[in-house]
Amino acid sequence: MNLADAREMKSAAVMQPDSRGSAAQRWLGAEDVTAMALFAITALLIFASGWISPGLGSWSQARAILVLSTFVMVVGFGQQIVILTGGLDLSGPALLTVGAVLLFSLVGGASESLIWGVPLVLLVTGAIGAINGAFVALLRVPAFLMTLAMGMIVSSALLGITGGAPQGTVSPLLVAVFAGDWLGVPPIVYGMVCLTLLALLLQRRTAFGRMLYAIGTSPDAARIAGLPVKRMTILCYAISGASAGLAGILMVGFSQGATLNSGDDVLIPSVTAVIVGGTSILGGRGSYLGVVGGALLLTTFSTMISALGLAAGWRSVIFGGVILLALLTLHEEFRVWLKRLRPASGEALREINAESSTRTGGTR
Repeated sequence: MNLADAREMKSAAVMQPDSRGSAAQRWLGAEDVTAMALFAITALLIFASGWISPGLGSWSQARAILVLSTFVMVVGFGQQIVILTGGLDLSGPALLTVGAVLLFSLVGGASESLIWGVPLVLLVTGAIGAINGAFVALLRVPAFLMTLAMGMIVSSALLGITGGAPQGTVSPLLVAVFAGDWLGVPPIVYGMVCLTLLALLLQRRTAFGRMLYAIGTSPDAARIAGLPVKRMTILCYAISGASAGLAGILMVGFSQGATLNSGDDVLIPSVTAVIVGGTSILGGRGSYLGVVGGALLLTTFSTMISALGLAAGWRSVIFGGVILLALLTLHEEFRVWLKRLRPASGEALREINAESSTRTGGTR
């Protein structure tokens, strides 16, 4: 790639908005087909689950799924941004716990304290995420090693500071976010709709989003084009850390408290939702709408497993199977292999039929 091509790439990726197609086409891309399929499968599972248990298949189950999937969606927002750049953040559960413990211990039950408490939590968890990004971008430490180590460090520090038992009170305003009722729907659901629209706007209609996909597609080409790859990487991990912190804040309102294992059940579902939603694990392709669909589908699976009385370990088995299936389905070589397999199978079948006809004719 010469300098002229690099400048052209930078201009196309950053300076010029996408004006091709209709407004719907600009907002709904090819990756959103996967999201729509996930929404349809989720709806069918909720409807069919009524045959499994009388308590399932109702609006109350759908409402519970919407609420429970909130944490996966929030953590998945930051996780997907990191994965789009070709990275991975394994510190999400620890940072979620940091957010929950900080808010529970420092802010207390006064709703007025949320004005400074929420920004403080987001600043702390975002800063920890930025440290992850700095080591990954500047020192080239493998992302999974850096974020895994940071998660262990943060978890150990929390254990030492709190003595294993965080103390505090919960703001009634946070509780109302989940327990309230606006037109039959908890307020948190409206918040997730706003987050989804914000994420789609960020990814598709801003220079940040275009640089995000450009870096994930080819970091070297993006670097030659003059894009701030290192700064973007640090920023993406900071956003992931802040997202985990926000999920921790919400966890305090949902569970009306905070423990040192608040985020233990978030890592696998958040990564699974991103992958199942159509985001390439190699970066450069994906839509947050798919993350939402993946979170809803996985939460539906979890509620059905609980209703069947199966052990919690089966949920991990199903999640692992879903990840494997998604990776196979999304892998380019696997799709090419399937395309080659179909005509080969048809040709083999015709040869078998011809050989059978020949043998039958010879016998006669």
